[in-house]
Amino acid sequence: CFWKLKPPTPFIFSPFFFFFFFLFSLVSRPVDGKFCLGPAPSASQLCNLPCPSECEVSAWSVWGPCLPENCQDRQGRRGFKMRQRHVIMDPVGPSADCPHLVESIPCEDPVCYEWIISEGICVTDHGKCGLGNRILKTLCKNKKGEEVPHHLCSEYPRPEVMACEIPCATDCVISEWSQWSPCSHSCSSKNAEGSQSRSRSILALPAEGGKACPPDRVLQEHRACNDHPCVHFYWETSPWSSCSEDSLVALNATFSWSGEATCGVGIQTRKVSCMKSSSGHVTPKRCPDSTRPETVRPCLLLCKKDCIVTPFSEWTRCPTACQPGNATAVKQSRYRIIIQDAANGGHACPDTLYEERECEDIPICPVYRWKTHRWSHCILVPDSVRQGVLGYNEACGHGLQSRAVTCLSETNESADATECMRWAGPMPPLVQECLVPCKDDCTFTPWSKFTACSFDCESTKTRRRSLTGRSRKRDKCQDTEVYPQVETELCPCEVFTSQPHGNWSDCIIGGGKSEPQSGMRSHGDTKECGEGIRLRAIACYDKTGRLVDPSHCSSSGYIEESCTVPCPFDCKLSDWSTWTPCSSSCGTGVKVRSKWLKEKPYNGGRPCPKLDLKNQVYEAVPCYTECNQYSWVVEPWSPCKINSEQNSLHCGEGIQTRKVRCVSTAEDHRGETVPSTLCNQAEIPDEVQKCSLYCPSECAVSDWGQWSTCPQVCDPNDVQTRTRQVLRSSVNTKPCPEDSQVKPCILNQNCFQYQYNLTDWSTCQLSENATCGRGVRKRLLSCVRSDGRTVSARHCQQRQLEKPTEMSSECLVGCVVDCRLSAWSAWSQCSQTCGAGGQMVRGRAVLLQAMGEGRPCPAQLAQHRSCPVKPCYSWRLGPWSSCRLQGGQCGDGLQVRNLTCVVHDASVSATAKPVEHALCAELPLKETVLQLPCSVPCPGDCHLTEWSEWSSCELTCIEGRSFETTGRQARSRAFVGQSPESPESCSGQVVEIRPCSGGKCYDYLWKTSLWRDNVRTVWCQRSDGINVTGGCALQTKPAEVRHCSPACRKPFSYCTQRGVCGCERGYTEIMRSNGFLDYCMKVPGLEDKKADVKTIAGKNKPVNSKMHDIFKGWSIQPFNPDGKLKMWVYGVSASGFLIIAFLIFTSFLMCKKSKQHQSTPPQQKPLTLAYDGDIDM
Repeated sequence: CFWKLKPPTPFIFSPFFFFFFFLFSLVSRPVDGKFCLGPAPSASQLCNLPCPSECEVSAWSVWGPCLPENCQDRQGRRGFKMRQRHVIMDPVGPSADCPHLVESIPCEDPVCYEWIISEGICVTDHGKCGLGNRILKTLCKNKKGEEVPHHLCSEYPRPEVMACEIPCATDCVISEWSQWSPCSHSCSSKNAEGSQSRSRSILALPAEGGKACPPDRVLQEHRACNDHPCVHFYWETSPWSSCSEDSLVALNATFSWSGEATCGVGIQTRKVSCMKSSSGHVTPKRCPDSTRPETVRPCLLLCKKDCIVTPFSEWTRCPTACQPGNATAVKQSRYRIIIQDAANGGHACPDTLYEERECEDIPICPVYRWKTHRWSHCILVPDSVRQGVLGYNEACGHGLQSRAVTCLSETNESADATECMRWAGPMPPLVQECLVPCKDDCTFTPWSKFTACSFDCESTKTRRRSLTGRSRKRDKCQDTEVYPQVETELCPCEVFTSQPHGNWSDCIIGGGKSEPQSGMRSHGDTKECGEGIRLRAIACYDKTGRLVDPSHCSSSGYIEESCTVPCPFDCKLSDWSTWTPCSSSCGTGVKVRSKWLKEKPYNGGRPCPKLDLKNQVYEAVPCYTECNQYSWVVEPWSPCKINSEQNSLHCGEGIQTRKVRCVSTAEDHRGETVPSTLCNQAEIPDEVQKCSLYCPSECAVSDWGQWSTCPQVCDPNDVQTRTRQVLRSSVNTKPCPEDSQVKPCILNQNCFQYQYNLTDWSTCQLSENATCGRGVRKRLLSCVRSDGRTVSARHCQQRQLEKPTEMSSECLVGCVVDCRLSAWSAWSQCSQTCGAGGQMVRGRAVLLQAMGEGRPCPAQLAQHRSCPVKPCYSWRLGPWSSCRLQGGQCGDGLQVRNLTCVVHDASVSATAKPVEHALCAELPLKETVLQLPCSVPCPGDCHLTEWSEWSSCELTCIEGRSFETTGRQARSRAFVGQSPESPESCSGQVVEIRPCSGGKCYDYLWKTSLWRDNVRTVWCQRSDGINVTGGCALQTKPAEVRHCSPACRKPFSYCTQRGVCGCERGYTEIMRSNGFLDYCMKVPGLEDKKADVKTIAGKNKPVNSKMHDIFKGWSIQPFNPDGKLKMWVYGVSASGFLIIAFLIFTSFLMCKKSKQHQSTPPQQKPLTLAYDGDIDM
């Protein structure tokens, strides 16, 4: 199973591939997507559509000479003048085409070849001055300016000599004719005709007796020019037709052209007609046949592509189970997918891609029903069973009654009961309990139906019954408290209250209650912002506070509230302004256009590009202006003006002036005066110059000729020269001025080199309305002089410099792609069938990720909303009662519990309320045991608890690693009661162990508490933090009770927390030299009662060891831990010795003094020494 995509672009297939594909298509049919592994391939991708752009052409050239159609086969005296323009940029688009590139004008007397004349020296007929002839040099050239053999110009007279005159010394001297001025009009019409003029001037005045100067009117000449009418003719072509087969050129071959398979060569045709610029179609004779475009051209035929579809999928399955007889017809369907669309005249795709049909032979479910018969009489329990029961001799009490149940078919015929159990459900009960009242019982009629309820919630409903038979006369039956004859119940109240539950849903655009239509829609067709609603689920309660279906409170089960999703707004700029004029009037320059800010972005819209301080963005591209679009035009020089006040002869140095103006050379505005700033200011001609009007009898010379040209490679050794001619010799011996001048060729002064200059590539220029996609970038070519000045391109063309060919190239501006999302899916089913906390979710998928500065994909691809809280009905089991014994205090008994149908919202803190059992009838009962046997052990019985849960599986491990594959787990139970006289009466196991799989390794460590009264708690803990019994090695178990070694057997001693022997309160430790306790010495002054230290019976009871430890630090310790006496003991001993010596000495003095007085001492009592210590005196 695999994903199949329709290819986005055509491919070139070999015949073998078509054969393989044909076989493959026989077996590959679409199936459900769940069978294909992995994610589905992307169903969308980016593509580029070339934006249409118009053809760009250059300006028209000047009109050429009048030429015949064919110089080899000239017919008549009719010809054409022509002008051309060329394509600067090809058009883009299916219907784009360039305008005509050649225009023509009919003319008379066409010339293929002409004599080019150069004048020679004037040779006088007699002497050195006067009339004579000028010998002419002639060359025959064609229309391209190329020299050809002279016989081609034989039909035209060849000029050889031309009359001339050399002025004599006393004659007037005039200059040669100037060049003809530009024609005033490009063509002639009724209101305007073209004209041009030329002039010459007086250079020297005549002497007395010489030839006089001609009048001023003779010094100027005028002639007509551009006398052809202002009507142009050109060939117009229709678009090429599509490529069609032609039997003459068809080939049985396959080519690859432009990436597509081609199957032969065909032809394309178009119409060609002669057009007149002002009136439309004219006869073809008015246009030159030499420039007539072709009407037929060969083309490559694209191969036909037939539509390719998959076979139909398998029919969907019809149901195998039988259907009810009244059910609608069940249909099955199948579909197929287009893999390749038809193209180039191939077979079209079929119209039917989806089929369905009704399922056949679906069995109709048979109809069976149960028929119940009347109940039988109540049958009582047999007498043998009822003996010993009060009133057993009466035919009354509880019994059973039965009825017959039969199975009937659709035709009311008897059928097997198994058919009804299969098709009609379980069999109705055959037996039910009944009651035969005894003679002392109260008998009643059956309860009547409840009365109808009103719409008032406070109303009640009642039902009645009445006594029957003898019961009506009995007093006890009249007691309505014991035997009620009327029952009253509150009518069900239809007042419901709702409470919001859960959080508000996300803001849902396009409706929240209804389910969206299935299928995927593009992001652009789905509303993503604006007004919407948000939902909050409700829980509905009745008057008693019981949870009911939410439809009682709201049809939708939700609280609705309007909301708004703010729409993102992108930065908005104005359209591009028009391009400014080119910054340079000659050569390359820059033109600029701009946009300005209209609206700032907000709510996450696309940001603005970088703007300037004026909130504008600019685009600048290079531009080129032909240097000869504007030119300076000069009028003839005025006659040389001599200051007559200072010169009576009216000759010599003077000045002359002329008018200079800037005119347009463009075809549409040729000759029109324009502002002078448009012309090159560096080339502005002089308006005033000095002049010389030679005096009579002076040598007269002509004006200087043009400087000769310097070579292309400038060399200071090369020179420029210019000359002038002597027009009239001098009468006197004064020499004539120089007739030639020379200057060196210096680079960038009078010698220049030229080269083409390319600008950098422009930015990618798109069509007018495009913002991205394919465009064109350009670079411009200009002719630059070696001094850096841009000049006319003809300077580079004349030198035949190599010109770069690629002036434009395709480019691509990446499109800003916004994230595209699918439509929202349908809301899912609620995650819970009932109760609170259920969620519904819907989602959408990313069809196309954002690119560039496009609007990114939102983080929220799923929306959630809480489900309405539907009531959950379940059986709830009460707690087990204590073991109930029948008339005893031990032995076997029963434990019981109640089963109640409750309603709740399935939450942890849910409060369940009992409801009718019928609401839980359809729910399966997890546990229906309501009674369990139990026992209370009697004295001497063995009674064990229930087994505990099995422990987790454990492996035997060494340093955290196990080499076992099977582990062990255990459980235990404990004795509850056991006879002390016979402990072997309980023979059951206390611990059970079983093998298990998937065990873990654990470490076991002994843990201890702090010491307390020389006792502490010791337990074993597993590495997962669980305290366990067993697992830790008993050999390493820490001590639970602390003992002193050796034991403290001295009187008044005990074992301290430090593990050494100490003395009780009131006693001080006397230590041995090895650090152990020797004995306990009584601290003097602390006893209230003397005791016999020789007997153990006189020993006080031990005091609290804690209090002893507190005051133990105050006891005098005469020994160091090493058993040696402390220093203070020696000091106290020495002090005691001195005190005793002092007392003896004092006593001696006192006794001696008393003897000296010879006094009779009083009778003394005997001195008694007593001590409580253990030290013998």
